[in-house]
Amino acid sequence: MKLIKTTAELIDALVAVRGTIALVPTMGALHDGHLSLISAAHADSDSDNDVVIASIFVNPLQFAQLGNCDDYRNYPRDVDADAQLLESAGVDFVFAPEVAEMYPLRTPEVWVSTGEMGSQLEGASRPGHFDGVATVVTKLFNLIRPHRAYFGQKDAQQLAIIRRMVHDLNLRVDIRAVPISRGADGLAESSRNQHLSASDRRKALALPTTLTALRDRRIDLDQARDQLRNCPGVDMDYLEVVSPDTLQPITWPPTAPALALGAITVGGTRLIDNMDI
Repeated sequence: MKLIKTTAELIDALVAVRGTIALVPTMGALHDGHLSLISAAHADSDSDNDVVIASIFVNPLQFAQLGNCDDYRNYPRDVDADAQLLESAGVDFVFAPEVAEMYPLRTPEVWVSTGEMGSQLEGASRPGHFDGVATVVTKLFNLIRPHRAYFGQKDAQQLAIIRRMVHDLNLRVDIRAVPISRGADGLAESSRNQHLSASDRRKALALPTTLTALRDRRIDLDQARDQLRNCPGVDMDYLEVVSPDTLQPITWPPTAPALALGAITVGGTRLIDNMDI
């Protein structure tokens, strides 16, 4: 495995690549969910990925105040440990640039706008977040030119936006979704989980528990919201049922495939989750 930190090195390395390239974009702080993306890239039954590239980049554009915030400053970073984990998972190249390498002229003037899809749900609580995501993912696609890119279903809104971006901008990359990886207790794997105390983790289980009850039609949407709001130590941001493609709200009960998404804060840590309905 080769660790690459500059775009010049990346371009030189890619010149020698023959065959199809799979990309797994990450922000580091790797966990089993990320490793499931790597496994999917290796095991994809209807493709033959010759080279697997993972990126590690904590993108300031998708944080509040363009990264001038505690959430960005405190985001866990350990590139060496992440690179060792990726090497053991069979990744061929790790692209781990510094901010100045990705944005040499500082904050870019030209961004990718995610419109209404990026302004609701997570976007309503984190204005500009998805514009930052779409901008950096487009840069990665342009630099690496992958044939396929792998994204986790846990970030369902991000996945829907990336798919629409690829369609609208005629980007030549196949987006592959990988199912949510969960801990033994049912909590969706997330880099932010490491900020949870044992007590807070138990409280956070209210989100997957409520989503499961909603999925199984044991409660309706209003009951699910009430259930989540009334959980001790849990601050609910939103709980919605939407179209998985457009993210537009769907009237309960849904008569077509739908997606339930929720966001909560527990002990100062913001968590998201979703389930197909």
